[in-house]
Amino acid sequence: MARPITFLSDYGLEDDFVGVCHAVIARIAPDARVIDLNHGLGRHDVRTAGLVLRRALPYCAPGVHLAVVDPGVGAERRAIALRTTEEDRILVGPDNGLLSLAAQRFGGIAEVVDVGRSRHRLEPVSATFHGRDIFAPVAAHLAAGAPLGDAGDPMDPDEIVRLDMPLAILEDAVLWAHAVAFDRFGNIMLDVEHAELADSGFRLGHAVVVNGRQGVYATTFSDVPPGELILYEDAYRTLSLAVNRGSARELLGVETDDDLRISAP
Repeated sequence: MARPITFLSDYGLEDDFVGVCHAVIARIAPDARVIDLNHGLGRHDVRTAGLVLRRALPYCAPGVHLAVVDPGVGAERRAIALRTTEEDRILVGPDNGLLSLAAQRFGGIAEVVDVGRSRHRLEPVSATFHGRDIFAPVAAHLAAGAPLGDAGDPMDPDEIVRLDMPLAILEDAVLWAHAVAFDRFGNIMLDVEHAELADSGFRLGHAVVVNGRQGVYATTFSDVPPGELILYEDAYRTLSLAVNRGSARELLGVETDDDLRISAP
């Protein structure tokens, strides 16, 4: 039986790109179930896509994970497929950092190949649609049982591109965090995961100050009145900021990578 394939991209749904990739997969691996994780990501937003992939995959069965956010398509960037050290997951996509956070989440890279000239690619290869001509067919063949080592040329795992992410710092009872991503509600995801909260000193139900604005460290949005700021752990156990029935992004006026000073009053 074919392994499941998850599919994430910035293609959107207005054009035929997602449907054509599905069609290519179906011709090669008709028994493979394809699960669409997200196709509404910001155009060319590699880092947000990498974060989404890292957050989503623990909830997905180990299989083949196809991700295509590829502003460098047709240029010098490599096309890769890799196997993670833990859970034997296969990630397929451009070598622009997109796959690196998810690979790290599963113990790093056990094996990686350059699939730019893979025997599984479609011919002729378009210069602008590698999702259809390289990534989708490679993912389909791997899901159907083809060995990773036969899908391309071997690479040193240390050679793949990794995302340059900011790092939160806890200093003198002040948490210096960064806005790493936003959702459509204006909630702000920070670069602080559950394990890093232990030494923060924040207590549920108690006040916090975020860039000079009063808020509460709470469990969920309704723990505060509408319009109030909360610091909370989101569904992926990452520290985030929200405004009940509002937008934390607008309230705080922050953009990607902006600093956030969080402390008790």
